[in-house]
Order: sequence, then C-alpha cells, then structure tokens
Amino acid sequence: MWSLHKDFQLKVKPKFEKLYGPERVPRLLERLSLLISRYSFLIKRCSSEKPFWDEKSNILITYGDMVSADDEPPLATLHKFLKENLSDTFTGVHILPFFPYSSDDGFAVMDFREVNPDLGTWEHIEAIARDFTLMVDLVLNHVSSRSEWYEHYLSGIAPEREYFIEMEPDTDLSAVVRPRTSPVLSPAYTVYGERWVWTTFSSDQIDLNYANPDLLFEMLDILLSYISKGARVIRLDAIAYLWKKIGTSCINLPETHEVVKLMRTLTDRVAPCVRILTETNLPHEENISYFGNGDEAHMVYQFPLPPLLLHTLQSGSAKHLSAWASSLGEPPEGCGFLNFTASHDGIGVRPLEGILDDEEIAAVVANVKKCGGLVSSRTGEDGKEKPYELNITWFDAMKDPENTDNLPAQIQRFMCSQAIMLALRGIPAVYFHSLTASGNFLEGVEQTGMNRTINRRKFRRHELEARIGDSESAASHVFKSYKKLLQIRASHRAFHPDAPQDIMELPDSLFGVRRIAQTGERLAAISNVTASPQTVSMEILEPEADDSGIMHDLISGKEIKEKLELEPWQTYWLVKT
Repeated sequence: MWSLHKDFQLKVKPKFEKLYGPERVPRLLERLSLLISRYSFLIKRCSSEKPFWDEKSNILITYGDMVSADDEPPLATLHKFLKENLSDTFTGVHILPFFPYSSDDGFAVMDFREVNPDLGTWEHIEAIARDFTLMVDLVLNHVSSRSEWYEHYLSGIAPEREYFIEMEPDTDLSAVVRPRTSPVLSPAYTVYGERWVWTTFSSDQIDLNYANPDLLFEMLDILLSYISKGARVIRLDAIAYLWKKIGTSCINLPETHEVVKLMRTLTDRVAPCVRILTETNLPHEENISYFGNGDEAHMVYQFPLPPLLLHTLQSGSAKHLSAWASSLGEPPEGCGFLNFTASHDGIGVRPLEGILDDEEIAAVVANVKKCGGLVSSRTGEDGKEKPYELNITWFDAMKDPENTDNLPAQIQRFMCSQAIMLALRGIPAVYFHSLTASGNFLEGVEQTGMNRTINRRKFRRHELEARIGDSESAASHVFKSYKKLLQIRASHRAFHPDAPQDIMELPDSLFGVRRIAQTGERLAAISNVTASPQTVSMEILEPEADDSGIMHDLISGKEIKEKLELEPWQTYWLVKT
C-alpha cells in the first residue's frame, strides 16, 4: 500500500477530523493511501508540463456539441474547429459537462465516468486535452434522478442507498438559502415507501450526502480520474451548497470549505499541475472566501464583473465599477481571478448586492428586458421572489435599451466591455457565443421552456463558418476583433495574472486600469463607457509616455501625443513607444 508522507498526513488529518470525527480518521487515511496509490503515475506526468499561469493563459467556454457536422462526433468537429480557427488565440478550453445527462444541458449527470455517446468518447476528450489546457466540471452537489446511483437508492442497494439526504417533509427549512423557487424537498418512491430527498436546483437534480465518507471517496476517485484523462483545471460546480445542516443557511458552511481544502491538498500532492476553480455565484466576500488562506481554490470567478460591466455600459458611468475594482484585495499567493462577462448561465444578480442599490439593480433588470432578455428568480429570505439571474446573450445585452436596432453602436459597446475584462488582473474566460456575436435564441427557449437556453444555441459547422466568414456581418467583425485583442494581450507581460493592477482616478465617463509587469513594462488601459467623445489629459498618462511624451496604443497601432481623445466606447491599451 502507498505510504502517505508524514507532512501530507498532517495536512489531511484535521480536515477528516472536522468532517467525520477523530475516531474515523485512521480508516480514512488508509483509504486515502489506497486511492493515491492508484493514481501515483499522475505526478510524473504533471512534472513534465508547463505551468498554466501567464499572460497567454485564457479559456474558451463551450459545449461539446457547440459545433457539429455530418458523419463525425461533435467533439471531433469541435476539436477541428478549435485547431483550425483558434489555436493561435486560446490556450485553454472549458468543455461543459460532456457526460450522459437528463436535464439542465448536462448538469443533471447520469454517469460521472462516461462520455455522452452523442458527443463522442474519452479518446476525443483526451485529444483535445493534448492541444489545449482542458477544464472539466466536477458536478459534485447533485446527480440525475435517472442515474444508477439514484436508482440504487430507490431500490435500497448499498452503498448508494446512503448517498442522498432524506428529510421529513415538515422539517423547518426556512433558514436555507435558495438559488431557485422550486421546493427544497422532492418525493422519492423507494422500496421502503415514500421518502423526501433534498433537491437544491430541481426535482431532477438530487443532492448528494457528503456527511457519508463513502460518497466523498467516490467523488475524489472521480476527480482523479478526470485528471488522468487530461483535465488540468477542475471546476467545482455549485460548491457553495455542498454541505447541509438543519438550522443553518446550508450555504458556504465550514464543512464545505474543508471539502475544498481536502481536494486542493490531494491534487497538490498527486497532480500539482492541476488548478481548482470554485463556482459560487454569490456576493463578492462570500465568493472570495473560497481562496481560504491560499489553501482552497486556486481560482474563483469574478462574479460581480459581468453585472457591473452591464450597469456601467447601460448607465454610461464607471463609478461603481471603479470603486469595486479599487476595493479588490490581493489574492493569496498562487491564486487568481477568472474574469468573464458571459457563460452558459445567465448574468448573476446576487453579486450586485452591497454594490448597487435596489433602484439601480431594478434599472439593470428593466434594461435587459428591453433588449429582449429574460429574468429568472429565486426565493429570498423573506419568502418573496427576487431576480437571481438575467438571461440574455452578452452581445444582445450590449444593445442600447432605447434604440435596440443600432448595430454599429452595439458592436462598439460589446468590444469595449471585452477590452475592459481582458485588461483586468486575472485569467480571461470567453464564452463561445461572445466570439460569434450571437443574439438571443428565443426559439430555443420556446422549445425547452428554460430561460437559460437563450444563450445556448448550437451551430452546424457550415453555418458557423459562413457566419464568421461573411465580412459584412457582426459575427465576422467581432470574431476578428476579439482574436486580435487576445493575441495582443498574450504578447505583453503586463497582462500576467500576477501583475498588480491600479485603478486610475478618472471621471465617471471613463474606466482605467494600470498594470505593471515584473519586467517593468507599464500599461494603461482606458475605456470610454459613454456614447460621447471623451478627452484625457497627458498629465494622467505621463507614466506611460516616453521622454518625448509619446505613447503607443497596442490596439490601433497609433502613437498618441499631447492628449488622449476617445470616441464613444473606444479603448486604448497604452505603453511607451
């Protein structure tokens, strides 16, 4: 049996004690030793890989069947499209859950260990992992009601009969924080009679019971199996809701943090090239709590950024965005933010809590509706429904709510939003539909009845290539412009995730951030967030100018003298000539 190093045992032991009590620790350490022995080959594989953490690092978010063609599995088509069109732009790819599933476009997983045969095989996944840094979802909070695990639970078969959380239907769960308006408990018809099980997200997504160490070890094995298939970033989906304790909010509990710490400690030991990312669509302080003391997640999503950017470009004021960005503390050493504007989900509203007031949030919601978007709700602590998520493609969110047909302005606003995101400290993640300037897929919403389908359209390859190949189309313009920004970003050390950022003091009509590389390169990124031209004096920009007072704009290639004049929604990335 693999022998656990003493220092590793010292790290793991207190975590097991907090989760399951001291009497269980010796047996749990034995089980962990056996688990590690099965994956001991990973450390050698990791030692030969480059670290995923520099100015070139970025991630494309996509479904496995985002692009399809006749006579080949969608994962093979996706791989070809990525290699032919984006290998010079993206280093990483997040393939959203590619397992057999029953609902929620993959997040009601039926089998964690198999690839959905409608998409392809593990060989296709591993092929993509050889060309791109692969991010994989560990959907660890729940499992499909059609999974073998749940079927075994209903039939009373061990060990799965202990994998789920039963609760009396009259239990007081009023303290539980909900991300949905659906019931917390759903009926389960077992061989022992009717039972009620915990269902945070839907009656088809049955929550798992991590108070059972057998389940935890099963999930740890699944985690390491993904790494063995080439995953280098593990996204812990809906992690905040993992642990349940009656009488509490059942969100962000100390035990949940211990599970994340355990996973981090395990991967650091077995596969140190792997990065852990937590998905917690919550107010900022709750979100960054998953950094721990640098011993939990390597990365957290920058969840306030999308709704704040949306508010900024709707209102023409960067006041709140600048204040929030200025308040960000340094992430722990070795940790960083994942910056994004759009994903397969909608735009979270909860991260705005404490940043915008109720009236400002209501204005954001109203403007999204004017742009053809939808709103999903949750049940608040007072029992009333509250906006939880704005469902709209990011490209359509960049419309002028009062003049939704102004396509040139929409493109300018969109590119401004992306240039701001790319300039901030962290690693950028770009949703496929942002590259393709996709509009709201309302026909899909009608077909599925799900608001989130609005930005989950899938393409046939010939259709997509015609779309981005039409030089007159918004998709072509955005695709080319976005690739250019990413390529510029990758060639400047000032954009390294560890390079500090300083938010510039500018009028509310402008947003500016300085980045300073360890090599000494200084860069100022300044964006006009309004529909009117703006001017910036040279005094503010003096650190980026050379001895003759000249600056170079990386985006336009122009030299800037005397003053900086910005057209509506224009961005400059300025360095010394």
